[in-house]
Amino acid sequence: MIKLLFFAELEEIVGARELTIDSAEMTVSEVKRYLKQRFPTLPIDRAMMAVNEEYVKETDVVKANDIVAFIPPVSGG
Repeated sequence: MIKLLFFAELEEIVGARELTIDSAEMTVSEVKRYLKQRFPTLPIDRAMMAVNEEYVKETDVVKANDIVAFIPPVSGG
């Protein structure tokens, strides 16, 4: 099982701070594709992704028991 964490606007769109995917292994790209299918309005391509608190690339592999965090872009002034 892979644990997904959402923050700010992403949490609002998903309707939960956490979700899980029942999978032993997926690439980061596959996780994003899964979320796009389940939540078509989720701006996942604008979010930074971290696995176990380290930023990742699209081709990196997410394994069972990993925690994937989706961090939306921030703005400030």
